[in-house]
Amino acid sequence: MNKVTMAAASIALALGLVGCGEKQQETQVADTQAATAPAEKPLELGIELANMDSSVRPQDDFYYHVNGTWLATTEIPGDKSNYGSFSQLYDESQKAMKTALENAAANKSAEKGSDEYKIGAFYKSYMNKNARNELGVTPLQPSLDSIDSVKSKSDLISLMASIQQQGGTLPFGWFINNDAKNSSEYALYLSQSGLGLPDRDYYLKDDEKFTKIRASYEQYITDVLAKAGVKEAAQAAASVLAFEKTIADAQWSRVQSRDATKSYNKMTLAEADKLAGELDLSTFFKEAGVNTADIIVRQPSFLEALGGIYQNTDLATWKNYLKFHFVSGYAQLLNDDLVDLKFNFYSTTLRGVEEQAPLWKKAVDASNSVLGEILGKVYVKDNFPPEAKARMEELVDNVIKGYSVAIEGLDWMGPETKIAAQEKLDKFIPKIGYPDKWKDYSELEINSDELVGNYIRYSQWAYKDMIAKLGKPVDRSEWYMTPQTVNAYYNPVNNEIVFPAAILQPPFFNLEADDAVNYGAIGAVIGHELGHGFDDQGAKYDGDGNLRNWWSESDLKQFEQRSAALVAQYNQYKPFEDASVNGELTLGENIGDLGGLTVAYKAYQLSLGDSKAPIIEGYTGDQRFFMGWSQIWRRKYRDEALRNRLMTDSHSPSHYRVIGILSNMPEFYQAFDVKEGDKMYIKPEDRVKIW
Repeated sequence: MNKVTMAAASIALALGLVGCGEKQQETQVADTQAATAPAEKPLELGIELANMDSSVRPQDDFYYHVNGTWLATTEIPGDKSNYGSFSQLYDESQKAMKTALENAAANKSAEKGSDEYKIGAFYKSYMNKNARNELGVTPLQPSLDSIDSVKSKSDLISLMASIQQQGGTLPFGWFINNDAKNSSEYALYLSQSGLGLPDRDYYLKDDEKFTKIRASYEQYITDVLAKAGVKEAAQAAASVLAFEKTIADAQWSRVQSRDATKSYNKMTLAEADKLAGELDLSTFFKEAGVNTADIIVRQPSFLEALGGIYQNTDLATWKNYLKFHFVSGYAQLLNDDLVDLKFNFYSTTLRGVEEQAPLWKKAVDASNSVLGEILGKVYVKDNFPPEAKARMEELVDNVIKGYSVAIEGLDWMGPETKIAAQEKLDKFIPKIGYPDKWKDYSELEINSDELVGNYIRYSQWAYKDMIAKLGKPVDRSEWYMTPQTVNAYYNPVNNEIVFPAAILQPPFFNLEADDAVNYGAIGAVIGHELGHGFDDQGAKYDGDGNLRNWWSESDLKQFEQRSAALVAQYNQYKPFEDASVNGELTLGENIGDLGGLTVAYKAYQLSLGDSKAPIIEGYTGDQRFFMGWSQIWRRKYRDEALRNRLMTDSHSPSHYRVIGILSNMPEFYQAFDVKEGDKMYIKPEDRVKIW
């Protein structure tokens, strides 16, 4: 559910990772009188051999070699659009959160307003399906009435400011984050927004697939507006869809928008006002309670076009657009009819999902989205041992050392740029497990009988929390993911790499496994996040998080040439006959993968010192390292979901994250004796090496 927590959404470089639910082996210790030293436990292989397919040669497709049996025998659960290691770990995280929520809900002695009371009350409000069916759209009626009350364009601006605070959608979004060119201060960013379909191309492409999706979307708009009490809903829906197409026409592509330099356009609010024409931004922000002299406009041409769209669109269309998105945004919290309508379009039509998740899973996810750090405290206490954090700190330190060695060894980078790169590397801030300072939810009111009310108050609370940052020193302790999130991210304006507790489990991180697998898995993830600091966009920021060029002209040209070669490689991967990977859209993540695995390998070699890696179950250390990498990416997609991802996701599909990177690494060729004629073979002169 997209609410006004736009600050979190601003971390565009977040990495979507996958993990698994492999359980650590338990050790039983005999109860004896004598105190004896336990025998040293042999290290686990850390690779799930049953998942492998030996009929596929590692030299031909290493992804299917390591994961082929799992891919052939695993069914995607009916309530998911894709399924893999990530999903399995998140399932376990969900169960842990469910226990915490049920315990809190059952605790009748929890003091009203306490953290425990809030998570219990929220969970109960979601689980009360009967009340939701009885109420229908009624909880949204005050907001819908406020939209109906607008009689002229002059009132529309203040309405938009108000409705956005309640979780409503507008054609533009905005958030507070570090000023990219002065990262010690907060700034206001304004960005394009406002589409109900996943991407502008869904409106602009005319082949049969997209024509059918638009027809389904128009019917969905019709049905939602009818539920909201709009007369002649079909006609209104047609005007809303046409309106959104004009917005899509004006928007930048995802490739254009990810350019950190082109999307940084700082101007005075007066200048932005002039650019936006009839769309009175000064009045909007005044009504929104925001006092700022400057604004960073991410897509200036869009804002200029939006001014014209605002002027040329009739009031009735604007009102129907706002109504539709407001009801649709809250539909999953309402009665069964609206829940089903939203599921059938957004989950089934767009992503191929066959059935809805059980109510308790929805309730857990909703509780997590609103009260995530309260749940995080409980999750960490029960699921994150101190030794895991200590081992992770060691791994991070070693991978940073590996990156340093890699930078020094680059033959294409000059000494001045190397010095600047090392300076940035030295300033990376790792965050592991959970925040040092938890969010304070004391001002957020949660009631057990007001699900929609809880969400609206949360939206308003998050909004107030966000705008309060303006004029204050940047809080670099803030996290943009909860500890129970199976993911990791790099934040360029803080130059920080963040690893929530939930990802620090097998197969990413296994305390019982040998180091080769851990370096190939979580080590590569660490390297990936470090690599975002040196990808095509992250490399534009210095060690203090400021957007500035620290490259020599010749080195930058070399970097761009190598990046272009990686784009060309990934453009050739085609999951479907009519749809390929977008090498430009996925470039940052692919650079992160290539650099991440490369430096993780160097870190693994450094960790061995003068020792030789043991052979475990017939596999060398290097072989286990690469198997660890392939294993974490096992994932199956529904066709609809995969097509959606190809257009909208900055990450390559899992298959290509494995074979695309390994085909460029000489160390992989050595480990598995890859030769010319093998399907994963690339001529040495065509292999891409960046970091």
